[in-house]
Amino acid sequence: MNEFEKLSKKLQEFNKERDWEQFHSPKNIAMALSVEVSEIVELFQWMGKEESYDLKEEKFQRLKDEIGDVFLYLLLLASKYDIDLVEVGRAKLKRNEEKYPVEKSRGSAKKYNEL
Repeated sequence: MNEFEKLSKKLQEFNKERDWEQFHSPKNIAMALSVEVSEIVELFQWMGKEESYDLKEEKFQRLKDEIGDVFLYLLLLASKYDIDLVEVGRAKLKRNEEKYPVEKSRGSAKKYNEL
């Protein structure tokens, strides 16, 4: 059992002990995930580029908490469909390498169909 599987199992046990599974449909998890990502965005709202690299300790701790929330909801959603996050991450990165070849995309923020 890899680390993702161990954590997923622990998360499922945590939710089961609290009888929260009833609230965790894929739709509800996706909505909660969106909310948590928005909380990360809120931390950076109105910051300049440089300031976003140099967070004060309190904001840095909040960022870590929110990233943790996003990660756990993503793990929970993936577990609903038996999706291996590392496997799909690798597959997506490979597809992105094909869509964004270095010689065409280096230094460019254009979408693959505009390169």
